[in-house]
Amino acid sequence: MGETSALEFKFLIADEARRGSYVKVKDGSKDWVFAQVVDVTRSNVAYSLSMIDEDNLEAKERVLGLARVIGVASGGKLQMLTNPPRPGDPVQRADAGLIERALGLSKGNLYIGLLDGHDLKVRLEADSFVQKHCSILAKTGSGKSYTAAVVLEELLEKGVALLIIDPHGEYASMKQKNTKGDFVKYGVKPKGYNVTVYSPANQVDAPHADRYFRFNGKNMTAREISAMLPEDVTNSQKGVLYEGIKILGADGSDYDLEDVIGQAEKDTSKAKWGLIGHLEALVELGIFSGRPTDLVDLLQRGRASIIDMTGVPPDLQGMIVAKLLSDLFEARKRGRVNPGMVVVEEAHNYIPERGSGKAASTAIIRTIAAEGRKFGLGLLVISQRPARVDKNVISQCNTQIILRVTNPNDLRALSKGIEGMSSELEEDIKRLPPGTAMLVSNEIEHPVTVKIRPRKSRHGGVSTPIVGNGKARSGTKADKRTKRSTASSQAKGAEKSPDAGPKYEKKDTGGSFLRKILGK
Repeated sequence: MGETSALEFKFLIADEARRGSYVKVKDGSKDWVFAQVVDVTRSNVAYSLSMIDEDNLEAKERVLGLARVIGVASGGKLQMLTNPPRPGDPVQRADAGLIERALGLSKGNLYIGLLDGHDLKVRLEADSFVQKHCSILAKTGSGKSYTAAVVLEELLEKGVALLIIDPHGEYASMKQKNTKGDFVKYGVKPKGYNVTVYSPANQVDAPHADRYFRFNGKNMTAREISAMLPEDVTNSQKGVLYEGIKILGADGSDYDLEDVIGQAEKDTSKAKWGLIGHLEALVELGIFSGRPTDLVDLLQRGRASIIDMTGVPPDLQGMIVAKLLSDLFEARKRGRVNPGMVVVEEAHNYIPERGSGKAASTAIIRTIAAEGRKFGLGLLVISQRPARVDKNVISQCNTQIILRVTNPNDLRALSKGIEGMSSELEEDIKRLPPGTAMLVSNEIEHPVTVKIRPRKSRHGGVSTPIVGNGKARSGTKADKRTKRSTASSQAKGAEKSPDAGPKYEKKDTGGSFLRKILGK
């Protein structure tokens, strides 16, 4: 009805229609104009401010829809509409087959959920998803980690090798089956996955780890050590490092980080002290002690290797990620490890936007984002603060899965870093309920809203309740099971790696002495 264009049209709604639903109008004699309802309004002249009439309260109510044209579904492809629909033409609901063909939902093999308002499965193509990178962005509590795990489950089932940088230990639960979710509606079955948890921390800080992650600290070059240092390391400090390595390597004998520190102490420059501080922090963590982890083990097809950063100081995490990904990328370029995907959780800590912080890992993650496709190394970045993530990396991601975002700075960052973002999409993103995502991808003809399917594996990112029922308790059954499990893990910790690090004994706090004094 009214004035129409090749971009949008208004229509009179005869039955129920919701914002976000899809409609079709005949284009001539054969093809369908495919459009999405972007707004619905309701009016009644009897209740108009200028025409209020108590004797005319039964005036007919009208419901109008505004539809944004997506294209013309012709020959299985979506083409641009050149002639606007005719006023008076009937508008119909788009059928499932047309929606699938027009949006390109049926050609993928990664099932992430159902199209909002429909029982249509939304799938992405695995090869393109990995090679062209992806970002998952949302405010905290909107389900970003849950959604990420759904994607990772699909990738593992397609035989993709995964390396997950996990700051909080959320993904180890993928080993276990899920018990909560509407599995019948979404057509999934609970299962656990082949996951190995590596920890760069020592045995005391990471009793839960399957294995301990260690680097080979012998004869590292100045460039390799420099890549692990924070971005604020000065040129003078790097000069001390390069000079020390040059002297140590002159006679051809082996050296390690402690030898590098010893050589730096001999330097006459005052810049040496800042460098020594960074190097000593790496030595104290123990990441270069013991048997080094084989990079081949970290990228195994159909298996996820989790680098659990629990117990590692935040300022050292970036250094570890920098060296790990640098070594992995070099090995991948030479064909020494399998192709796969690197997953970076809490990405704003590892690739911060300029002005939001500095991290040693920024340079190598930027390199993987720009060049990883050529060498079969994909990138998935996950963050709750899009404004604080490096825009160069976000712009390299051809697929974005965006859950609810409300912060104005984060919304502006999405607009700058993602092609095709409009003011309407921004409004939709602000109103997304938990577990619902906006999917923007080059593989799909138009941004779509998706109800994320239930996880097949157990979710490990549930928030810990703080406010109880007012009764003091010594511990729930779950707490006691956790304590028993932790104690058992600590007892078995030495079996995981003969070079896992020093053992610590529990000290006597003096309680027994106090009891003797009190006669108890």
